[in-house]
Amino acid sequence: MATTRNHAPEIAPSILAADFSRLGEQIAALKQAGCRMLHVDVMDGHFVPNITVGVPVVASLRQATDLALDCHLMISEPDRYVEAFAEAGADMISVHQEATPHLERTLTAIRAAGCQAGAVLNPATPVATLSEVLEQVDFVLVMSVNPGFGGQKFLPRALDKLSQLSAWRADHGTDFRLEVDGGIGLENIGDVIRAGADIIVVGTSVFQGSDPARRFVELRRAASLATAEKA
Repeated sequence: MATTRNHAPEIAPSILAADFSRLGEQIAALKQAGCRMLHVDVMDGHFVPNITVGVPVVASLRQATDLALDCHLMISEPDRYVEAFAEAGADMISVHQEATPHLERTLTAIRAAGCQAGAVLNPATPVATLSEVLEQVDFVLVMSVNPGFGGQKFLPRALDKLSQLSAWRADHGTDFRLEVDGGIGLENIGDVIRAGADIIVVGTSVFQGSDPARRFVELRRAASLATAEKA
């Protein structure tokens, strides 16, 4: 039985692109504008060539806001840290298919910790590598840039992956959400929605400039229009 999805996707601003000296202020403004989810990119300088935030920052975010925290673990050995991020206040935790040899076990651990469990695919990783876990994930995150740095250009082949995953869940009657991250702005947000995205991570397209809340509203409006056209 096919799953129908006509609701507007979530726009999840990535704090990687935020002004950390004004982070609390920017988060409050985004919430006032209707934001319901923040994306937190966790990088270890090993799995990806950059170092960002860790458990203490997630714990501080949880104290500062009640928005859902979507923690994307771009780290080696993610199993070691699942419980810590859950205890810090993560609502969603995603791990890379490429980072763990026992993906099913890791996803089970995320759910056992009380979080929604997501699997992530790098641009060069085929959708087929997730075939054995798609019935137990809460969401799949398709990377539309190579992970590690913000501000990269969108890789169009992500659209095909989203379409493949959307078709799979329709054919199997499952209800996992599709998330996409990297290089998304007003010029291509409609494309990822038409391909099946339910959660759209945006970084520089929201935080670049002096008014992230206004840019968020513009993206959400574009997402709503694309969803209406799709329906």
